[in-house]
Amino acid sequence: MAEQKFNPGLSLAGAVDLESLKHKVDAEAGQAGGAPAAGGYVIDTDESTFQSMVQTSATFPILLLLWVPTDDRCFDIARKLGEAVNKLEGKIQLSRIDIAKNPTIAQALQAQGAPALYGLIGGRPMPILQGVPGAAEMQQITETLIPQIIQMAQQAGVTGTAPYVEGAGAPQSDDAAAGTAAEPEIPVAHQKAHQLAADGDYAGAAAEYARLVEADPNDTLAARERSKALLLARSADADVRVVRETAAANPDDVNAQLAVADIDMIGGQIEDAFGRLLDFLSGHKADVEPVRQRLLEYFAIPEPTDQRVARARRRLATLMY
Repeated sequence: MAEQKFNPGLSLAGAVDLESLKHKVDAEAGQAGGAPAAGGYVIDTDESTFQSMVQTSATFPILLLLWVPTDDRCFDIARKLGEAVNKLEGKIQLSRIDIAKNPTIAQALQAQGAPALYGLIGGRPMPILQGVPGAAEMQQITETLIPQIIQMAQQAGVTGTAPYVEGAGAPQSDDAAAGTAAEPEIPVAHQKAHQLAADGDYAGAAAEYARLVEADPNDTLAARERSKALLLARSADADVRVVRETAAANPDDVNAQLAVADIDMIGGQIEDAFGRLLDFLSGHKADVEPVRQRLLEYFAIPEPTDQRVARARRRLATLMY
């Protein structure tokens, strides 16, 4: 699989197939007559989240669909890919990118228009399809090619599970069905920190959330968001392959193991991150404090009732005492 470099600095001319204008549909994704909505193991990615999405392909394989969600020629492939991916329950993720709104990504991947399909394993894109597929070609992609990509990923050591994401295409909760807001409102006191994180200033956001926690130690939301911001400040721009190779080559180096655990957490592999650090601690008691501190950060990120946290806390206590 040839590696391609992502270069968003190229000219944007011709990035979008003008033919899509003839097929424009005004309905929003998920509405009748519109494109299929994201949800389950199908996500929508833009330029602000593209790099982190690429990084997670070191944890689980990704199908990358370049499309225009108002172009009805793309609807069938998006729907069939979504159905095929969701049936596999996290063995692979479908990431959809609207190239009309994110043309630099299309340019970086040297796509000629939409739809275009790529496999993504360990940050390396593999071209699969350019243009609208026929019925036989679509069947081959869903029934043969997707399992092959999963197998290739497993052979490369990419064996994680993609996170399940609630969305308009996923089953609704009772609250959502009743019409209540899917996302909780951001507390007024949190708005500055939230905006810093949204702007990519994760270090600034972490400092602001730390101030909120100091003012109110019972503010569990601020504590959670602080841990997430610290994680992203450290590792959001890390080269995943380099981090994993360094950790494999330096099994006794605490900083190398902490760095690769961060990558696991960013990729949603919470249990892998916990297990990695706890296994390391079992043979490296001299490094207990940095490992303990990192695990305490991680413990704040899942829900307090998450049994993975409970199990990891018990094992940490056993290893320490």
